[in-house]
Amino acid sequence: MSHSEEKRKMLRGDLFHAFSPALVRERRRCYVATSRFNNAGDVSRRRLVELWKDINGDSTPLPPAAADAEDDAALFEQEPWIEAPIHIDYGTNVHLGANVFINFNCTILDTCLVTIGARTVVGPNVSFFSGTHPLDPAIRNGTKGPEYGKEIHVGEDCWIGGNAIILPGISIGQGATIGAGSVVTRNVPPFHVAAGNPARVIRKIKTNLDPEQSLDPTDQDVEGAEVPMAEFVDRLKVEP
Repeated sequence: MSHSEEKRKMLRGDLFHAFSPALVRERRRCYVATSRFNNAGDVSRRRLVELWKDINGDSTPLPPAAADAEDDAALFEQEPWIEAPIHIDYGTNVHLGANVFINFNCTILDTCLVTIGARTVVGPNVSFFSGTHPLDPAIRNGTKGPEYGKEIHVGEDCWIGGNAIILPGISIGQGATIGAGSVVTRNVPPFHVAAGNPARVIRKIKTNLDPEQSLDPTDQDVEGAEVPMAEFVDRLKVEP
């Protein structure tokens, strides 16, 4: 696919005009593809993977079909699992790792690249906003003015809680957890919990995935994010 000059500027993170004809066509293509995915109904795992690849612009051929339906579904066990509906601008700027799970009603504004690492799970109603606009309304100028974007990168083995919002330019490190309802405005280090609006790093996660830790299994974190979030609120109550 040849890139228009406006798309090249968009992917570089420069100011670009989103309502140029080429970009309008690309968003329309993605809208049609996501509509097919969101309205697919009760179809096979193979068909869902095929529909996702259509959104994503991935032309990799699917493996030959197995005779048994369960065996055929097993061929795609490493593929990302996306629950409909999902809402995406372009689709081709979204890269998902193996075994990623995205729950329903996810919004991805993929003005720039949005990557989500392997085994990351994303709760319902999460938004990834890689696009943004100039603060100056004279420059912003509605549909006539320019906008721009910044890449978003989520590492492997992360958990993004429901209703979280990830803003442009954010990197979330491996194994991090984002509490439900958080607005992430700053990078989150690996193996930490961050929560709130704006999100703040609450504490480190106890896990042997972190090469800096060596834990007895009984010391590893097994509780959900709601526990450190509640503990953080309690600490705020007693701080002067």
